[in-house]
Amino acid sequence: MADTSFKACAPVQISDADIFTAMREISGYLDITPSDFKELYLKAYDHALSRLTRVVKVREVMTSNVITAKQEFPLEKVAEIMAVNHISGLPVIDDRGKPLGVISERDFLEVMVGRKSANLMEIIVQCLKGKNCLMAPVRIKLAKDIMTSPAIIVGGDDSVDDVSKLFASKGINRTPVVDSEQRIIGIVTRGDLMKAPVAGGKP
Repeated sequence: MADTSFKACAPVQISDADIFTAMREISGYLDITPSDFKELYLKAYDHALSRLTRVVKVREVMTSNVITAKQEFPLEKVAEIMAVNHISGLPVIDDRGKPLGVISERDFLEVMVGRKSANLMEIIVQCLKGKNCLMAPVRIKLAKDIMTSPAIIVGGDDSVDDVSKLFASKGINRTPVVDSEQRIIGIVTRGDLMKAPVAGGKP
């Protein structure tokens, strides 16, 4: 039985010499040019990879033990949770376990600098120049004040392929995974999707 636990990877660069060698190993006459052969191979590879990734479900690659925050948590507490658990983002949920939004490191940076697309180096520059304490706004806000909402959610039976496309279209790196009642059952990140096998089973 073929091993189906292999991982997705980028196509190997194929040279014309590789193609000529492969064509000579095939019995009979092939009425096709090396460039046609290469194009056909790469297209077939892409189609096969897409088909196989649709087999893998999100529940196979997600993290089930989800670290979360409540919307009324002070940002100091949220930051501490993220720091202690070495994570760069987490879902904000209500009392029923339904995701309301997501908080990431970028959300903290934006509230500290006061605008979108803020980065860590801007904060370092301002601190080195002796500007006002950038942590002041963080100390008086709650999780609900800076979370990105509404939460973009996916289901456990959604395919890795579909969720990868969702991440790309929305520009996100993580999303809560919910059950049929919209309660959180896991979280999936861009890293989880990249490590996903292309057919059944954990990598």
